Amino acid sequence: MIAVVGIAVGTAALILTLSIVKGFASTIETRIISFNSHMQVRHAEGGLFYPLDADTERLEGIREVTSVTPFLEKHVMLKSPQGIQPAMMKGVGGPGVPSFLQGSIVSGSWAAPFSGSTLQVMVGSSLAESLGIDTGSRLMIISTSNQLTGNLIGESDSVVDMLGEMQIELATVQGIYETGLHEGFDDFMVIAPLDQLQRYFAPARISGYELMVDDLSSLDSTTRAAADVLGYPFYSYTVYERYANLFEWLKLQKNITPLLIITITVVAVFNIISTLFVLIIEKTREIGMLMALGCTRESLSRIFLSQAVFIALIGITAGNLVALGLSLFELHFQLITLPEKNYFIKHVPLLIDPLDYVLVSAAVGGLTLLFAFLPARIAAGLKPGEALLT
Repeated sequence: MIAVVGIAVGTAALILTLSIVKGFASTIETRIISFNSHMQVRHAEGGLFYPLDADTERLEGIREVTSVTPFLEKHVMLKSPQGIQPAMMKGVGGPGVPSFLQGSIVSGSWAAPFSGSTLQVMVGSSLAESLGIDTGSRLMIISTSNQLTGNLIGESDSVVDMLGEMQIELATVQGIYETGLHEGFDDFMVIAPLDQLQRYFAPARISGYELMVDDLSSLDSTTRAAADVLGYPFYSYTVYERYANLFEWLKLQKNITPLLIITITVVAVFNIISTLFVLIIEKTREIGMLMALGCTRESLSRIFLSQAVFIALIGITAGNLVALGLSLFELHFQLITLPEKNYFIKHVPLLIDPLDYVLVSAAVGGLTLLFAFLPARIAAGLKPGEALLT
């Protein structure tokens, strides 16, 4: 029973480790991509430019590209009665609520048809908390009137130039969104309809195009193709390049997984080996009696190997059931919470992949049988006379 429990705990721990690591990486990657796009095309100097229908058609003509959407970004300062914070204003086009905000709006609603009074914006929950604002609040947006770039301050701007180009607009907080991605997202991004943002800050201009593709495996080649069809001065880059630090962090989480798997597997294997050695010590006289009665060494080896198979099968089956049960329980009730500002998510993510169950079961079973040969051979190597006198 101790050996069975050891195998079951080891198997369950391996499966849960893989489920958590894969679920965590998949959840964060999905959130980052859904909030942005698979790739972006921008002007080489980072400047704003006028969109052309011909450029859109060229990009849409790339085989893997499924959608092309213009966007406008502008660095600003947000001022409220409670404080002032830097932010990035992003104008997105298209009718209705943007897809990346669907399900993330916690207060208010997407901007209503423009009435011409004030700019209507969606503010991230962390940024709203820092500014002490809520739905319906008024914000002062401070930026420069320089429309060549979306930067707040140019490289050669002096203080006098900056003050001379200062532009102040009022905005109404139409809603609050929360994606769970705090750093650089909920605490920094302000979303507004593209036409409204252009009206106030950059008439008819955009920062670039956002592209979505149908095959992420060919994203690098698609990115190069997008830059080639538009030519200089345009360049393109993927979401993995834009948020390289976050994706490197996720890769680090995955790199630790093999070490955990090896450690847990070794513990499970040594557990069953020690159990078989204990059986040999306890049954030494019985082994000697069987050999004295004519039992062959191969038969004795098969007896102990069958014990190993029996223990492994029961332990692996129990471990699979425990892992599946705990995974379904956590997915349904979400009892384990995480500090969202550090991990970008509120609850432990789990990805139930049947392949993980098969691979872990095969690996534990194979290693168990492999190392069970040692105690089996030792049992078969006992001499009948010495065994009977033990």
